[in-house]
Amino acid sequence: MTSATTEAPVAEQKLVRGLGLLDSTMLVAGSMIGSGIFIVSADISRQVGSPGWLLVVWIITGLLTLTAALSYGELAAMMPKAGGQYVYLREAFSPLWGFLYGWTLFLVIQTGTIAAVAVGFAKFLGVIWPKISIDNYIIAPIRITSGYAISLSTAQLVGVLLIALLTFMNTRGLKLGKIVQNVFTITKTGSLIALILLGILVGWNADAVHVNFGNFWHVGGKLQDVGQGLTAATAFGLFVGICVAQTNSLFAADAWNNITFTAGEVKDPRRNIPLSLAFGTFLVIALYLLANVAYLVTLPIEVIKTVPADRVASATADVVFPGQGAVIMAVAIMISTFGCNNGLILAGARAYYAMARDGLFFRRVGDLNKNHVPAWGLIIQGIWAALLVLPRTINKDGSFGSLYNDLLTYVISAALIFYILTIIGIFLLRRKQPDAERPYRAFGYPIVPALYVVGATVILLVLFIYQTATTWPGLIIVLSGVPVYFLWKLRLDKSRMA
Repeated sequence: MTSATTEAPVAEQKLVRGLGLLDSTMLVAGSMIGSGIFIVSADISRQVGSPGWLLVVWIITGLLTLTAALSYGELAAMMPKAGGQYVYLREAFSPLWGFLYGWTLFLVIQTGTIAAVAVGFAKFLGVIWPKISIDNYIIAPIRITSGYAISLSTAQLVGVLLIALLTFMNTRGLKLGKIVQNVFTITKTGSLIALILLGILVGWNADAVHVNFGNFWHVGGKLQDVGQGLTAATAFGLFVGICVAQTNSLFAADAWNNITFTAGEVKDPRRNIPLSLAFGTFLVIALYLLANVAYLVTLPIEVIKTVPADRVASATADVVFPGQGAVIMAVAIMISTFGCNNGLILAGARAYYAMARDGLFFRRVGDLNKNHVPAWGLIIQGIWAALLVLPRTINKDGSFGSLYNDLLTYVISAALIFYILTIIGIFLLRRKQPDAERPYRAFGYPIVPALYVVGATVILLVLFIYQTATTWPGLIIVLSGVPVYFLWKLRLDKSRMA
């Protein structure tokens, strides 16, 4: 006997448009700000050699990110559907290109980032609670090949538990997910602003200012090989170094596009998604540039290059709060990574949901639960991200690294390919669908989007030529999706014929 109050079948559930402009902007900014801004400036400094070029790298990243975000606004307003960038590539090129993006997103880009951010949270928790360490093993590394092992350390366990917690919370509905996102994004944005203001106003170091701004463009000191023996000591080496450094700064500023995955849940998406992309990316890029100014007025450039574990923000905070900087920044970065992972987990599942609705992913991922969210997409994403926490790479000296770090390095170039293709898609869709409704049009079209394509392509070519070991594998990961696509399509065709 069926009750009159029986719940509607899961398949009949609809996405709820519960994200306003503030929520959407918080998702953009919160997904961008993780741990990168607090760390990567050390590596960038070694790659480009001087304070001036350090800021140039961040300015280039800012221009590229803002240009891309303002260009994506046209596509978001034109196709306000769940799946975002997956949908744009599908419509502009073909279902194959949409699938390859979604495949890479699930296999590494989104899940690998979730894994990395989760363990980043655990590592900084270890600053406060030393028992949480990547080398404090519950299960010691078990070698599975000459180059790889699997382990479970206390830090890895915390990372897995964090992924499980945030995944569970997001299955409870969009409202809880957006509350967590808003609270943590506002908190960590306030922390970053506080670091900037305290660094400039309290941590001002006259010696550091004299050294850094008195030798603003001088390339010297500790320099990193940026490929084929080149360093920033030569003009061409500096050019290559600036391009290679983008892998750090662009990654720190990445995930701004995640809001497009949730388009099916944004109120008035044709207005709010373009605006949130503009507001969120501008806010974060401005804070990133100011954070680097704060680093440069508190720490000499050679200290930035050689700070332990690349924790530049911790060293800056230690100037302001002697002896307490490491703990203060650990708390701030834990808040930052917690909020960042919530945004990544929330948004990523919506892309797989769109793929499943097209028959190009596991069928159950295309269903919504009683809370109107793609629970199976969240669960499968969480399981895979948690599994990526466990494998370890074995370094030449016998120490252990993390597999997801290598995978993320590999796909930075692949992610750049998809950004370039998506913006080219704006030009293609203007021709293919000239009469489509476009409430917002790409800023500065066609010049500004074209400049992004040119600039990003130059960076990509440099990476493929001078960072071959870490770029070509990314292309292989993308291409591995080609046979998978045709197998899934064959399965879909058979089910339609049945």
